[in-house]
Amino acid sequence: MKFAHLADNHLGYRQYNLQEREEDFYDNFVEVIDKIIEERVDFVVHSGDLFEFPKPPIKALLTVLKGLRRLKDRGIEVYAIPGNHDISMRKGALPPQFLFRDLIKVIGRHKNPFYIHEGIFIGGVPYCSRFYTNVLRERLEELSRRAENYRKRILVLHQGIDKYLPFDGSYELKIGELPPNFDYYALGHVHRRIIRDYHGGKLVYSGSTEIRDIREHEDYKSRGKGFYVVDLGGDEPDIQPVNLERIRPFIKDSFNVSELDEHIQLIKDNIQQLEEKPILYLSITGKSYDISTIHNKISSAFGDKILYLKPEYTTEAETTSISVSGEFDISDLIRESLRKDAPERVSFSVDLFHKLSSDRVDEAKQMANKFYEEFK
Repeated sequence: MKFAHLADNHLGYRQYNLQEREEDFYDNFVEVIDKIIEERVDFVVHSGDLFEFPKPPIKALLTVLKGLRRLKDRGIEVYAIPGNHDISMRKGALPPQFLFRDLIKVIGRHKNPFYIHEGIFIGGVPYCSRFYTNVLRERLEELSRRAENYRKRILVLHQGIDKYLPFDGSYELKIGELPPNFDYYALGHVHRRIIRDYHGGKLVYSGSTEIRDIREHEDYKSRGKGFYVVDLGGDEPDIQPVNLERIRPFIKDSFNVSELDEHIQLIKDNIQQLEEKPILYLSITGKSYDISTIHNKISSAFGDKILYLKPEYTTEAETTSISVSGEFDISDLIRESLRKDAPERVSFSVDLFHKLSSDRVDEAKQMANKFYEEFK
């Protein structure tokens, strides 16, 4: 019995506010579906953050609809939980996964805390913020009890665990709080690929399927992006990575300003070998130098050869870092500035920004009024 484990597609995300990057995420999802079908799996487990927003763009919804229909036509069931990006802070609002209830079995609601797929227990809990960890622990204990009578057991979660997100406020569970009696822990939320032994089973973060943040680049270079195919036929799960091929290239380089010409040429040589325009991250250090002159030289050197330029200039005289770019992803700036706040409030702030920026003022007012009524 084989299944595909994936998470964190973040469909609808417009990285750097570029339409091309939003399209990259859609193309990436199409490739995911292609490869799932090629692998001839029996079912799919999705561990959350299928979408970037609880109210995704129409194209994101249509992309998922087409992909799910292709899986259904081949008899491949899909079991999924909502992640933090899928969940709206509005009371009573359903995650977008419920729009596809004929195509997705959504795990973790009180009505359906688990499903049985040909004798395999598949249980899970939707994302819980750190303010509701007591509820999360209680539901994990209940799932552990309910799973006891089944020979094979899968637990699906979208949570940070202290061992893999070790900073205060970044995780919701400690590693020892996971129940010990599952064969496979299908996790989402951490965008790195991680496979670890846990009691008699395997604890696995499948990672994101695209590079959503430059901090994921190193893990991508060493482990790739994609999903896992898991065979539960043996004594322990056999886990094989499936890597995607349509990931837009990122180039990341650090050097002293005195080496600028040399590195420009090296990067140009690298770009010539690529099929798609890359995203270029540069970190340039040095003693006092004219940032504007250096930036103009870099922009002129690469022009339309790259999709996006993100340079960081640091001068020893000022001991400050300055990021210069033509465009900013406001959603990420909001999340970064509120990273220590409650996830519900971060989600509210991002949703409110998108409504106001698209001139949906009345909706924004209603949303703000409801928020303050619930949280005042």
